[in-house]
Amino acid sequence: MNLKVFDSLESTNKYCELLDPSTVEEFTVICAKQQTAGIGQRGNHWHSESGKNLTFSLILKPTFLYVADQYQLTKVIALGITDCLRLFLPSHSDIKIKWPNDIYIGNKKVCGILTSNKIQHNSLSYSIVGIGLNVNQTLFPDWIPNPTSLQLVLGSELPLLQVLNSAVECISRRYNQLALCPTQPNPAIDNDYLSQLLQLGIQAPYLFHDSPVKATIQGVNRFGHLELTTDSGVHLTCQLKELKYLF
Repeated sequence: MNLKVFDSLESTNKYCELLDPSTVEEFTVICAKQQTAGIGQRGNHWHSESGKNLTFSLILKPTFLYVADQYQLTKVIALGITDCLRLFLPSHSDIKIKWPNDIYIGNKKVCGILTSNKIQHNSLSYSIVGIGLNVNQTLFPDWIPNPTSLQLVLGSELPLLQVLNSAVECISRRYNQLALCPTQPNPAIDNDYLSQLLQLGIQAPYLFHDSPVKATIQGVNRFGHLELTTDSGVHLTCQLKELKYLF
C-alpha cells in the first residue's frame, strides 16, 4: 500500500481524478483527516467529523474485468469492508451490505462506498474507490437519518491507522480473489455477497419509483440490478435511484 495522508482535502475522489493513472501505483491510498466537500452516493454530501473517521480513496487497475462485469468490483470492495468490520466486531452477526454498496450494522449505516470506473475498449482500466467509514464519531447531525460508528457499537475508540490498514488488506484479499477468476462465476465472492445482503429473502416495505410496495429481495443480477418479488407476485428489477429502503 502506498499511503498519502492529508490534513484536509475537498474530496479524496476528486483529488485522485486529477492524477495521471500511468504514474500512479495500484493500491495507492489517498486519505484525508478532513474532507470539506465529501461526496456520497447519488451526489449526496458525506459528513464526517474531522479526525474521527476514515475518509479515503483507493486506486485500482482492474484491467482483467469486462465492462459488463464491473459490479463484481463493487462486490469485492463491500466484502472487504465487512471482512474488516468483523475483525473488530467479531461477536456481531448483523454486519450487512445494503444494496448497492453501503455497509450497515443492524439498521444503521456505518460505511458508504462510491466507485468511479474508467473504461478502455471493453474493459476497466482504472477505478477510484471512495470509502467513508465511521470509526470514532459519536455525535451526528440530525439530518443524517441512521448513522452509527465502530465506537458506538464497540464502546471504545479505535486507532484509525490500524483500521485503515486492516480495511485495505481485506479489500486486497478479496480483489485478488476476483483477479484469479474474473470471467467466470465466482462462488467465493457471489455467495458471500448474497449471504450478507441486507433483507435478503425478507418481505419488507420499499418505495419503488416513489410508490410504496412490499417486496422480497431475491438477489442481484450480473449488472448489479436488485431483483425483488412483490407480495402480489410481480417481479421487479431495480437500478440505482429506483428503489428506496424504508426502515
